[in-house]
Amino acid sequence: MKRLIVLTAFALLALSPARADENADLAAIKAEIGAMNAKIHSLEVRLAKAEGDARQARAEASRVKAPVAVASNAASQTAQTFDQAQTAAPAAPTPQAPAEAVTSEAAAPPPPSSPPASNNAFNPGIAAVLNGFYVASSRDTQKQRILGVAAGDESGLPLRGFSLGESEVSLAANIDPELSGFLDFSMKDDNSLSVEEAYILTKDLPYGLTVKAGRFLSGIGYLNERHAHDWSFSDASLPYRAFLNSQYGDDGIQVRWLAPTDQFLEFGAEAFRGDAYPAANAQHGGQGTFTAFVHTGNDIDESSSYLAALSYLHSRAENRATGNGDLFTGNDDLGIASLVYKWAPEGNPTVRNLTLASELFYGREQGLYDGQAFGQNRFGWYAQGVYQFMPQWSVGLRYAGIDTQNPGPLLSGSPLDDLGHGPRAETALLEYDTSEFGRLRLQYTHDESDLKPNDEILLQYTVIYGPHGAHRY
Repeated sequence: MKRLIVLTAFALLALSPARADENADLAAIKAEIGAMNAKIHSLEVRLAKAEGDARQARAEASRVKAPVAVASNAASQTAQTFDQAQTAAPAAPTPQAPAEAVTSEAAAPPPPSSPPASNNAFNPGIAAVLNGFYVASSRDTQKQRILGVAAGDESGLPLRGFSLGESEVSLAANIDPELSGFLDFSMKDDNSLSVEEAYILTKDLPYGLTVKAGRFLSGIGYLNERHAHDWSFSDASLPYRAFLNSQYGDDGIQVRWLAPTDQFLEFGAEAFRGDAYPAANAQHGGQGTFTAFVHTGNDIDESSSYLAALSYLHSRAENRATGNGDLFTGNDDLGIASLVYKWAPEGNPTVRNLTLASELFYGREQGLYDGQAFGQNRFGWYAQGVYQFMPQWSVGLRYAGIDTQNPGPLLSGSPLDDLGHGPRAETALLEYDTSEFGRLRLQYTHDESDLKPNDEILLQYTVIYGPHGAHRY
């Protein structure tokens, strides 16, 4: 019995250090829990204060009607936005398109009572585009004519040698939950500054409607609405130069309707002042041009999609002057059929992608040219393809031409007479993209728009800095 008591005493002495360590650990854990409770209490106090400040800010915002950052309405533009990496160069404002091509330009709108969600909610986003050129050519590009048409003053090619090209500065902002605004200044080679676009755009109209008002590029055709730095080639194709003075834009209003269908389907109509070529001098009380268009598209499979469009333009000109001093008064009607196909493996365009595009132009100009009555049918087309064969590198080919009806013996030898020569142009392109914000191009064109062909080598750089909208489809 005594031996049992002695053994028990020794066992208790042996366990006593372990028990002491355990008690120390428990005390440390209790201390840590106490510290965490103190921190939680401090956070609760700060959270309550923050909620109070937020309520006060919302109340103040509701009194002054401060603008809130909201998303762009997806139905506000054409079936565009494929993926910014698709062309690896930035570009300007976007809508819905075939599923593979759809990207969102902004986050989902916050509740109307929320405070501004970004640091620039009260200030416009400012972006700049530098778009410089070097051109070497066998003939002076500024003396090159397009036979068969009385072309506008913006239909020419870039200057020989070094030039600024068309660089620009743009400002974009959400005005309030219902409206956004966009302003774009264009700088030309002659150091002139002009307003290329300045418009407001609705964001929350019901039934898929969107309204744009101000000065803007028309939604007709596939390329017309894209700014020059977003073109697939360094210059506009021959039919755009001949029939639309490179691209058509004017002061007016536009209405679009996005149909509630699985197939992308959008209708649009525009009314313009009628000061820009092919119109002139704002006829019909400042409503000299009207347009209408329809866009449709869809995915073909997980790797490819398409976009098709039909467009129509009607304009009225009064004493429209051309570079050689000739005057035209009459009506101009132009129809455009567009088809675009895009392919990227499994919908990922970052490594490889292909874009094929083609448009047909058919129109009629009728009226008085230098006092002589005439009517002339006109036809034009282009087909182009750009293939990104590896990240940052692309190649492209384009073929374009126009044909015009003989204007008659009284206008023989005038700019409307193509002298039996159908203008044509073939272009090849090599492009290297330093990033999605920088691009270098080497382009060669064999231009037969005049009687004597012109061989043109063009080097172009394009860089963009500041917030900029996603690319169109």
